[in-house]
Amino acid sequence: MPALNVWTFFYGSYMNLEVLKGVDFTPAQWEVARLHGFDIRIQPRANLIRSDQYCVYGIVATATHAELSRLYAHAQDVLGEIYLPEAVLVETVAGQWLPALCYICPEMEPRPAARDYVERILQPARTLGFPAWYVARLESFYSDET
Repeated sequence: MPALNVWTFFYGSYMNLEVLKGVDFTPAQWEVARLHGFDIRIQPRANLIRSDQYCVYGIVATATHAELSRLYAHAQDVLGEIYLPEAVLVETVAGQWLPALCYICPEMEPRPAARDYVERILQPARTLGFPAWYVARLESFYSDET
């Protein structure tokens, strides 16, 4: 039986296709999308918090459950954070609504973000044409300590 592909919303460094290539994952399909009802934090890793005032931009991409397991095991082993899947509804820039998985860390101790980590998120945000207000939001996570 072939592996089932599921839509997954990536909002942090995993929306950077070069970062995904570095962990041997290339989505077969992807497009820019936004997730309403959440805000982004990068302290020290990208994470989402519920918010009725903001939305989060990223990409929605196809992945198998095996690929997602491998990807988020990497997040735990290398980045030191445990992300768990949640079911969400994302809106593509074309206005299509898609059910997707989204991985969120339920407990992350706030710490300053490394400048190079924030840049791995900012690069695709700029390239993919995210709104200026959202790029500025991401830039606000640069730390004076890094």
